Amino acid sequence: MSSPAHATLKRWAYALGGPVLQRASRAYVPGPRLQDAVHWARHLAPPSCGFTFGYFNADGESAAEVEQACRQSIQALAALEALPAEGAHRTGYCSVKVPALHYDPRALEGLALLAQSQGQRLHFDSHGPETADPMLAALDALRPHQIRLGLTVPGRWSRSLADADWAAQHGLRVRVVKGQWPCPARPDTDPRQGFLAVIDRLAGRVNEVAVATHDADLAREAVRQLAARGTTCELELLCGLPRRGVMDLARSQGLPVRLYVPFGQAWLPYALSQVLRQPRLWPRLLKDSLADGWARNPVAGAR
Repeated sequence: MSSPAHATLKRWAYALGGPVLQRASRAYVPGPRLQDAVHWARHLAPPSCGFTFGYFNADGESAAEVEQACRQSIQALAALEALPAEGAHRTGYCSVKVPALHYDPRALEGLALLAQSQGQRLHFDSHGPETADPMLAALDALRPHQIRLGLTVPGRWSRSLADADWAAQHGLRVRVVKGQWPCPARPDTDPRQGFLAVIDRLAGRVNEVAVATHDADLAREAVRQLAARGTTCELELLCGLPRRGVMDLARSQGLPVRLYVPFGQAWLPYALSQVLRQPRLWPRLLKDSLADGWARNPVAGAR
């Protein structure tokens, strides 16, 4: 247990570090509006990266408001892809938080058809374990439309391997994550071991897997396992967390990288809380943001 002195030091560190981290995180955190996400993707993101946009809704927003934000995301990605680009060019896609849409089949079908009309897929983000069954039911209802769909599978749930099987059998693209929410049945599951178990279950059974982690060592092992069984992969990184180690891995192995670009009033508090809860990330965040500043503006980076 922390001592009172340790708790006091921690509060001082947060109070002093918060403003510094908020300044440093500008290289990672786009902002609350869709325009902020588009601006970041066009002008501040590392070159040759793909994108997925995700709307972080605030408490009290209606399902109709969330649906409208997702529609605008799909349209913004289509406009972004129409611009001249240097280097690799890959189609973006919208990540949706299905519980915020109340699992509404009409809304999900409309979003899926809009994505299809733009040559995009529609991806279902992961939430708590209690949301998994209704999300799979919603995905199953969309399959007759022959729409490209994706599902996030967290490694730390007891059901994750079965969900990976279901996704592979139905031709869904899977994004593998450690998982934010613990499993009630197995709360002590090691997220890294669970992550690799899902990777092992998908390897050799699907064409491509999205390896979504900022842990470079974990990403390297996942890539190795997938490649050994003929499954290609894409590295996916969340704006708001340090990414330099995984970006280095991508460059060394010639792997594609996609950035999850979030927006919405609920995103900024979430992003900063994630970093502030993990002081070990502070030096990496500051180092990476300075490196990004140097790459975009050598003069500014030298100041």
